[in-house]
Amino acid sequence: MSEPTENKRTSGDFLEVLERFGYRWQARLEHSGLPRMSDLPQGTTVLAFHFKEGIIVAGDRRATAGNAIMYERCDKVIPIDDYSLMAIAGVPATAFEMARVLSHNFEFFRRSQLQSMSAEGKVRSLSRLLKENVGNALQGLGAVSPIFATFDLRLKKPLIYFYDMLGAEFQIQTHTATGSGSPMIRGILEHEDLWGPRPLAERSRDEAAQLAIRLLQTAAQFDSATGQARPKDKIYPIIALITQNGYQFVPDDEMSGLFERSMSRDR
Repeated sequence: MSEPTENKRTSGDFLEVLERFGYRWQARLEHSGLPRMSDLPQGTTVLAFHFKEGIIVAGDRRATAGNAIMYERCDKVIPIDDYSLMAIAGVPATAFEMARVLSHNFEFFRRSQLQSMSAEGKVRSLSRLLKENVGNALQGLGAVSPIFATFDLRLKKPLIYFYDMLGAEFQIQTHTATGSGSPMIRGILEHEDLWGPRPLAERSRDEAAQLAIRLLQTAAQFDSATGQARPKDKIYPIIALITQNGYQFVPDDEMSGLFERSMSRDR
């Protein structure tokens, strides 16, 4: 005897619901007639690391297409639910759609199952989307390299995950970065964690935010795809925090003072 339709509708898997109504997250594309990767806007650079109160997630604001600067106000840190953020490097259009699908997935699960999805379920949901996007990524379209940060309400601890193009997830204990400016950032983060004034996980909110600003400014010195802050135009990096109270973005009016202090030699 087949399972009742009503039970199928309450499985808690939003992607299954989409497929039942004919929507596929990513259909496999034929290569002919598609734009080249260099013609598509790309977003870089993003980072995340543990600090004293939780996790800081940050990114520059530039989107490029080949050698062209397409946009200087790209938001590369995206809220997924009250306790989760996704930072993106790669094609923003694909990443933004992934974020929307994830957000609906988490909310559908919460409403249909009357409880929030576990941190493990959230992590694997993004992995599934990336695996289904492999066909596009291998053809040079829609590649995304995300960082996922969340606060595990069950374990009462913040978690950071880095993903490769195939969807494999790796839990990060200290810090990570992705995008074209990430090689410089990773080296500085490792140095700061090992030989800085104190380990990253012991730094205050302001110390962590100022370090994130300096890291992105440094990356911009060596990577043309990473945008520098432009205080005169009120363009600053996007910085968000995840703690036991959920996520919070640092507002632009506070970013002005943080940027000034982070760039001072007398800090």
